[in-house]
Amino acid sequence: MNEKKQLTNDDLNSVTTHQELLELIHQKDIKVDNVLDKIAYYQELQKLQIELVKFQKWVHNNKKRVCIIFEGRDAAGKGGTIRRFIEHLNPRSMRVMALGIPTEVEKGQWYFRRYIKHFPNPGEIVFCDRSWYNRAVVEPVMGFCTDLQYEKFIAQVPEFEHMLYEDGIIIIKFWLSISKEEQLKRFKSRLMNPLKRWKFSPVDQKGQEFWDTYTKYKDQMFTRTHTSYSPWIIVKTNDKRNAKLESMRYVLSLFDYDGKNKTTTNLFPDPNIVMRYYRSSNLTD
Repeated sequence: MNEKKQLTNDDLNSVTTHQELLELIHQKDIKVDNVLDKIAYYQELQKLQIELVKFQKWVHNNKKRVCIIFEGRDAAGKGGTIRRFIEHLNPRSMRVMALGIPTEVEKGQWYFRRYIKHFPNPGEIVFCDRSWYNRAVVEPVMGFCTDLQYEKFIAQVPEFEHMLYEDGIIIIKFWLSISKEEQLKRFKSRLMNPLKRWKFSPVDQKGQEFWDTYTKYKDQMFTRTHTSYSPWIIVKTNDKRNAKLESMRYVLSLFDYDGKNKTTTNLFPDPNIVMRYYRSSNLTD
């Protein structure tokens, strides 16, 4: 790097404000767009997380029951988005539901039973890293359920969710939409990172191979389970940062919680990133 594109100690000592530093960086033609974008993201994230803390307090004080579901293809960003949601929340009135393979006993029970016991208590928010919708997409694609089990499930879902709605449980259903190319890129990244390799499962290996079959069952799920009382909310997630921020905005936009009028940021989600499902939608995946 030549002298012009370096910041010296004298340069740094000569500035006293952020604006002066930015002007100096511009004068020296130093490319820092990625750094500035990252700084802007974390600043906005913190503002939205402050609103989530206020929202959680309102849920607790008003004994609301909120269940936020995150569904999507493998590597769409479900776990990472949930982590940003809960990063500063009070664990005493918040839980994450991420169920494993059902036991033999659970396999013999009504399909929804093992999920019901994890529903939010009054004053609590539950974040679902996948949900009963496993049977709508993953299980039929992978052969983990029969055609009869699938049809029975897909017919019961609207009635099941209507009962929850009538009982006062607020359900928000996110589908994190990722392109086939971006999914492959993230799979490769997981395999190269020893800290993330555990995320790559045998089911993930089939994600690319069975892409079109996943699409078929996903579309059927939307058509048969998108209702006025429990709609599907599509989030485009090829850009992880925007997806996380806009998902938070969507949740916050739904509630008139205490202190909302004093927010320091925009609480209206970008309709180009977050949108309700419509049969004519042109989705990323």
